[in-house]
Amino acid sequence: MKKVITIIVLLLIVVLFGGSLFYLYQKNQESPEVYKTDEPTTETIVKKTMATGTLIPREEVEVKPNISGVVDKLFVKPGDNVEIGDMIAQLKVVPNITNLNSAKNQVRQSNINLSNEKKVFNRQKELYEKGVISENDFDLAKNVYDNALQTLKAAEENLEIIETGTTQDAGNAATTEIKARISGMILDVPVEIGNQVIEANNFNEGTTIAMIAKTDDMIFKGKVDESEVGKIKEGLPLEITVGAIEDKTFNASLDYISPKGTEENGAVQFDIEGTLKLTDSIFIRAGLSANASIILERSQDVLAISESLVQFEKETNDPYVEVEVGEQKFEKRMVELGLSDGINVEVKSGVNKGDKIKIWNRVEEPIAGNPRRR
Repeated sequence: MKKVITIIVLLLIVVLFGGSLFYLYQKNQESPEVYKTDEPTTETIVKKTMATGTLIPREEVEVKPNISGVVDKLFVKPGDNVEIGDMIAQLKVVPNITNLNSAKNQVRQSNINLSNEKKVFNRQKELYEKGVISENDFDLAKNVYDNALQTLKAAEENLEIIETGTTQDAGNAATTEIKARISGMILDVPVEIGNQVIEANNFNEGTTIAMIAKTDDMIFKGKVDESEVGKIKEGLPLEITVGAIEDKTFNASLDYISPKGTEENGAVQFDIEGTLKLTDSIFIRAGLSANASIILERSQDVLAISESLVQFEKETNDPYVEVEVGEQKFEKRMVELGLSDGINVEVKSGVNKGDKIKIWNRVEEPIAGNPRRR
């Protein structure tokens, strides 16, 4: 019995020893760690922040009437280009019956008064010429007659205003002809023929007949978050991209940053504006959504590496990379970094173009007979 136990123990020892030898043999067949390398490249590094907004004309005018009435004719439609003084619409005045009747009665009454005062004036004139009355009495009669003439004229003008909406003496102060006040493009005509319109006055902003804008002078109007507003300043360049216009970037400059923020959805936003530099070959429609890249810093054509290649000393936090000096042999080199865009970083010193820099992630490279080689 003891002999059997001894044999079993020996067999177990042999098996364990053989297994250990096999494991060491397999371990010895694994390849050493292999690291890929990357080389510095020449890049343009841009540090920027984003803003969302819309493109709108800098100058946009709402054309409103200075008399109330009904739209009788329209001479333009959205998309038309107009010059200052071009006709936009023609209004027709619909008089109030009560006011019209009162104005007519006033004209008739003024005519009666004038006729009576004319007779008195003629009699006084004859008497004055004969020397019967004094010059003072004659002047009084003439003054009353002149006032009667003026009263009739005022009554007739009042009737004309009620009937037509204006008078010849009013000139452009009140007219049924609505004309363009600036040169530009008609963006919108929110009224139709037959619609009633209200004049602009102290108590009512009036009815908009048309909207005119200079579409060759567009601005970007957007918002930036409070966390970014401290990084920007007026005069910085913008790169505008419009979703509706593919593969096209518009240059602009930052003209305005609001001194006061507004809270939107729990975050404080600041308004910004930038002037677009447009070309005649591209037409931009007002109100298009756009994104603006605000260029904070730019380094043109500099030596750069991927940020993933950079390591940092634990104690000093100084940056360094490992450069290949032989077959899978690397040496540490301290580097001076510059501008970063979050993907690539400018290298001012420490490496040269053509250096092979160690990528820290080990890669698997299978070889024949050993698919586990790394």
